[in-house]
Amino acid sequence: MKRLNFFFILIILNFNIVAQNVNLQKIEPPNWWVGMQNNDLQLLVYGENISTQKVEINSPLVTVNSIITVNNPNYIFINLTIANDAQAGTFDINFKNKSKVTAKYTYELKNKTNIQRGFSAKDLVYLIMPDRFANGNVNNDNVANMLEQADRNNGDGRHGGDIQGVIDHLDYIKKIGATAIWLNPVLENNSPDYSYHGYAATDFYKVDPRHGTNELFKTFVEKAQAMDMKVILDVIYNHCGNNHWWINDLPSSSWVNTDKNFHTTYRGAVLSDPHSSNVDVFKFSAGWFVSTMPDLNQHNQLVATYFIQNTIWWIEYAKINGIRIDTYSYPFQDFMSKLTQRVREEYPDITLLGETWLQTVPHVAYFQGDSPINKNFNTHLQSVTDFPLYYATKDAFNEDDGWTSGLLKLYYVLSQDFLYSDPYNLVTFLDNHDLDRYYTSVGKDIKKLKMGLVFLLTTRGIPVIYYGTEIAMEGSEHMGHGHIRKDFPGGWQGDQTNIFTQTKMSKTQGDALNFVVKLANWRKSNTAVTEGKLMQFLPENNVYTYFKYTDNEAVMVMINNHNSEDRTVDCSRFNEILKDYSSAKEIISGTNYSDLSEIEIKAKSAMIFELYK
Repeated sequence: MKRLNFFFILIILNFNIVAQNVNLQKIEPPNWWVGMQNNDLQLLVYGENISTQKVEINSPLVTVNSIITVNNPNYIFINLTIANDAQAGTFDINFKNKSKVTAKYTYELKNKTNIQRGFSAKDLVYLIMPDRFANGNVNNDNVANMLEQADRNNGDGRHGGDIQGVIDHLDYIKKIGATAIWLNPVLENNSPDYSYHGYAATDFYKVDPRHGTNELFKTFVEKAQAMDMKVILDVIYNHCGNNHWWINDLPSSSWVNTDKNFHTTYRGAVLSDPHSSNVDVFKFSAGWFVSTMPDLNQHNQLVATYFIQNTIWWIEYAKINGIRIDTYSYPFQDFMSKLTQRVREEYPDITLLGETWLQTVPHVAYFQGDSPINKNFNTHLQSVTDFPLYYATKDAFNEDDGWTSGLLKLYYVLSQDFLYSDPYNLVTFLDNHDLDRYYTSVGKDIKKLKMGLVFLLTTRGIPVIYYGTEIAMEGSEHMGHGHIRKDFPGGWQGDQTNIFTQTKMSKTQGDALNFVVKLANWRKSNTAVTEGKLMQFLPENNVYTYFKYTDNEAVMVMINNHNSEDRTVDCSRFNEILKDYSSAKEIISGTNYSDLSEIEIKAKSAMIFELYK
């Protein structure tokens, strides 16, 4: 890579008499905004032999600082500064051969918006894989120039779900008690197969046409927010798809790391290991996730700037509330820290959630922003994924209670919350698009499913429900991802079972759905659960009791993990909180309690008590 003074560039370009054809194909970002905290802007310009042209911008809106050329003559990078007093408007970027304009791009600057962003423990997030939720527009199932066509008979193929399908069923999402929607990525994934999941982008500024359009995504956000539901965008910085337009014509060899035969170890613990070797850290960060997903080199400053601007562009364009960052620990961490810091400087109230798929509390806690145990870098992440609690919840209700098994697994994970900078901002879940369906993992036992849901929706953290968990969908990851990403019943014309209209639902589906609707909608209005602190008591005699409480409100949750025996619980040991309350209502059954001295709880069940003074 070489940096040249702008005027020197003009001399060089004029000196080289241009005989090559010029075909301007892309400028990214395609537009920008005035009123930003940082007024610097770098434009990636792509077109055949574009570097042989003279660039001319005559506008009071911007100043051209420099132009960067790379090894590939089809790219240039224009560094601009937007004037501090610039108003929204347009300016022309002319590409010239001598005095002849060979290409022109009219660039627009819009006014930055000022809206409230962020999500928190007050929310219940509903996670949707768009291709598998609902097919709202059958006309975009197959699109010209898209390499993969729809085939619902192929579990790993495209099934036709789209953004319109989500829009059509926003009323259902709101009905079940969700206050935020997280969509798996909807960007273009133009690969010949296994492209439905969205994690192998082939264009970072374009919604996949089989999902819809950029404008439709923007409409989805507007409609969701109008119904008091937030939207979380899923982004990937670690890799792209091997059919991304720039992979087929790399700007430079340093744009990607290593090659497709050099795979990551998937061992994120090496980043926090005080004894780790440089070679292990490099292999984890620079190795390809899979051979079809080139690993991007964020130590290339052009790559780094590209993704920082791309993130800000989507926040501003679509007016989203938060971002979930896929494979957070895999990119180079100095870049990730710089990106998150820059985004939060521009949008202080936006919530950034990092996927940190690690097995132990210290390894996950290391990645939350302002970590008390990470002295190497600050991630600036408000939230990370609580995988240790997921593993504990998956096991707890399947095991007999022992010194460290059964309910004690929940207790011990939560007892390590002192390692986090803010455990109340962790994202909690029973399953997701990469894991066994929770109903399957608990042996298709509706009692255990309900126990898990009670715990998820009343413990600390920001709960996420994966689409279909609310109707006890089944699936095992080891059988293939298609088994854990099945089509949502009723999302396609001709489905015999339709959850949206409650047609031909099984007893189990109806039971689970009604349970979630009741519990999630109650949670919305209970400040103790959504904003309160957690106090837990050591499980005794197969019963785990904990409280969520504020200065004026409290909720008591009791879980009996014994397979067959009911329990009578002496509540005097809970007087630390119960002394301030005289009665309660059990939320699930609706039963009122005027005496809280002891509670009877059935085997394999959970109870939620809203306490009254």
